[in-house]
Amino acid sequence: YPAAPAYPAPAYPAAPAYPAAPAYPAAPAYKPAPYSAPKPYAPEPAYSAPSPYNFDYSVHDTYTGDIKSQNEYADANGYVKGSYSLVEPDGSKRTVEYTADDYNGFNAEVKKEGGYPAPAYSAPAPAYKPAPAPYKPAY
Repeated sequence: YPAAPAYPAPAYPAAPAYPAAPAYPAAPAYKPAPYSAPKPYAPEPAYSAPSPYNFDYSVHDTYTGDIKSQNEYADANGYVKGSYSLVEPDGSKRTVEYTADDYNGFNAEVKKEGGYPAPAYSAPAPAYKPAPAPYKPAY
């Protein structure tokens, strides 16, 4: 056999020379600022003076029997006065007159006019029959 081949030893470059690591100062101790919740946002409500007004309406529908009306008045001082009325199913007319202000609050007076009287009570007829005569066989 022929002689084994001879290879040269590998040549490696010299190890690089790095500069020394820089020296940094120690990190400061972490101390967060104390938490304080923000103040809630609540704007003051903007109130305006009461606005005077006056309105009224009415409905008179004979087909459906819807008969009602309302009127109301308010002045610049917040005083409100009004009334409404409607025809009840029994034919009576209910009228409510009311006032409202900051001192007395809401006050209403209800009136009822007309209508049909309630029917007189009469006891119903008995819904039973007398028992049949007992069977008696003839001997």
